[in-house]
Amino acid sequence: MQKTSVHLSQLVEVGLPQQESTPSHLKCWTSFWLHSTLPILDIMYLRVIRLIRANRILQRKSWNRVCHLSIIFGLTVTFFLAPPPWSCALDNEPKAADLVTDKQPIDIHSKKYQELFLDLTTEHQFTVEELENLFKGVNIDQKVLQLMDKQWEGKPYYEYRPLFITPAVISDGKKYLKRYHELFDHIEGVYGVNREVIVAIWGIESRFGSNQGGFNLFRTLNTLFDAYPRRADFFRKELINFIQLCKVNDINPLEVDGSYAGAFGQAQFMPSSYNAYAVDFDGDNKRDLIHSLPDIFASIANYLKSFGWTLDAPVYAEIGSSLNSTELIDVHANGRNDRVDWRYVTETQKVQLPRPPDKSQLSIIGLELAPEEGGGMRYVAGYPNFQAITEYNHSHKYAMAVSEMAESFLK
Repeated sequence: MQKTSVHLSQLVEVGLPQQESTPSHLKCWTSFWLHSTLPILDIMYLRVIRLIRANRILQRKSWNRVCHLSIIFGLTVTFFLAPPPWSCALDNEPKAADLVTDKQPIDIHSKKYQELFLDLTTEHQFTVEELENLFKGVNIDQKVLQLMDKQWEGKPYYEYRPLFITPAVISDGKKYLKRYHELFDHIEGVYGVNREVIVAIWGIESRFGSNQGGFNLFRTLNTLFDAYPRRADFFRKELINFIQLCKVNDINPLEVDGSYAGAFGQAQFMPSSYNAYAVDFDGDNKRDLIHSLPDIFASIANYLKSFGWTLDAPVYAEIGSSLNSTELIDVHANGRNDRVDWRYVTETQKVQLPRPPDKSQLSIIGLELAPEEGGGMRYVAGYPNFQAITEYNHSHKYAMAVSEMAESFLK
């Protein structure tokens, strides 16, 4: 499910705090960094020029020439002499794992935990005695914090893809599709989600159930709530959701394992996603995402359906090795939060694209090519089905790996 990752824009914002006293020319340079896609020079330059022309960087036109010169100079210095800004941000910011020790006791009498207990007792019908017994002795798992700081999503796509898509995984996926074809017939009929994408997510998340994570989930969620300040609010909610689902399903919270990011089960749902989207498909009155394949497959399908998946509709389309307009460059730079009309993509990129359902808009995704393939970028347009996968995991790389694995099952 939704995994925690630090995006480049977040790192830049950390590295460039803005103050009212910042001189105008420095504000120009700051805006350049905040609104640019850092890896590609032409994208960066076009993006900034567009901002200047729109008068969004500086209000006074007299600074435009200064900005042009600073951009040209800055591109040269930054890419040939200076370290990248995201490196500076990471170097200057203490890592969460360095601020604690392994098995360091968590103070459940601290203000944050007392507020948590108050919420659990007043809004979720727990008693103080229950909570004190449950949380007694909980401590930090430093390995969780170390893994959170590694940021696997930062890998280029040509390194990211082979982590999940291998000949063995493709072979196993085809085998499971054949073995459970009657179950998938039923699920496709109920939810309208293609079986191949369900199996691809299952394969990527837990290697078809063989690796559901080896971290005690209760300890993990407490570690991230207490010692990972960047996402403390998020993991507070997940901790509450986890305790709730354990109570409703008569599960001992101390006996559930999951990932270092707080997900669990063969589909690697976050606790809040379990509470919102998990389904009982085998009719035993339990939503079992650890053991029950009908529940697991149907829950993945229900999640994707909830975010607009359409059976047999396009997922993505190739649109070239470069982007031909500043608008497309902007949409790409803005990530999953920006979309563009499919007809504009067709006209601008000079490609034929299938019409999306309900004239929906498209995402623009850039994928790094390996040096042995000539380097550069591969751009694709993400359709609503692709966008639904990014609700499962916000990474475009993840969604692309799921899409390409699903395609491989059909070959």
